[in-house]
Amino acid sequence: HVQLVESGGGSVQAGGSLRLSCTASGFTFDDTDMGWFRQAPGKEREGVASIAGNGNPAYVDAVKGRFTISKDNAHNTLWLEMNSLEPEDTDIYYCGADHSRRTAPQALAAPYAYRYSGRGTQVTVS
Repeated sequence: HVQLVESGGGSVQAGGSLRLSCTASGFTFDDTDMGWFRQAPGKEREGVASIAGNGNPAYVDAVKGRFTISKDNAHNTLWLEMNSLEPEDTDIYYCGADHSRRTAPQALAAPYAYRYSGRGTQVTVS
């Protein structure tokens, strides 16, 4: 049974930082594309950051230099370090996973293609 559980969201002031975590079970991170996307109710999904099975990352332009994606294969955990947060970053953040062996840019460009995703964690920047 595959399960992804996000945590670490919250409310911060502009310029602040948050670290999101995603703990996965039911599969291993090896050869798994993973990433973070954000989506508000009724809005389009946007890929934020992705990381390929080999560890190569990719970021949407809006977060480059501010967000860092990383993972720990041994502990099946994915993180998103978010710094210099802006009000425009306010959204519900989800982690996704897929076994398609896509490159990080491919996964970033197709956030609807993740086979698995969690329930999300709210990030609010004021």
